[in-house]
Amino acid sequence: MNTNWRRTILWALNALGAYVGAWALVAPRSFTDAFPAPGLFGAWVGADGPYNEHLVRDVGALYLGLVAAGVVAALMRRADASVAVGAAWLVFSIPHLVYHLGHLHGLAPIDAIAQPIALASTLVLAVPLCLPPRRAVAASEPALTTDRTEREDHR
Repeated sequence: MNTNWRRTILWALNALGAYVGAWALVAPRSFTDAFPAPGLFGAWVGADGPYNEHLVRDVGALYLGLVAAGVVAALMRRADASVAVGAAWLVFSIPHLVYHLGHLHGLAPIDAIAQPIALASTLVLAVPLCLPPRRAVAASEPALTTDRTEREDHR
């Protein structure tokens, strides 16, 4: 995957994370009562138990931490940075999705369909970031070696 695709995926994850994170951190009660979209869906967070301001603010900060790493990776334009961010999103997204798949009761049918799709989006976006970049090797470029002295001799 080329750098432009990696950056596009990073910015998509950054936008999703910023939306969730900023709302949860700044207005945790509103987030609990109305997330993901007031008037469009039911309250996905509020359906899962009583309001806990500390927990909701921590979740918001977690998302914003992922966004911060994603912004840095997108601006650095380095594949290894995007691989690290992709791995972080996977570590978060897999158990998050699995939990919610087992707790769809109490949601309206549209919410029980939309919630797993929304949660899977971060997982789907993170997977290609974890793939190693394609490397074009020029014919005149020496083969990669593991010995530092040999690499320096080829310069």
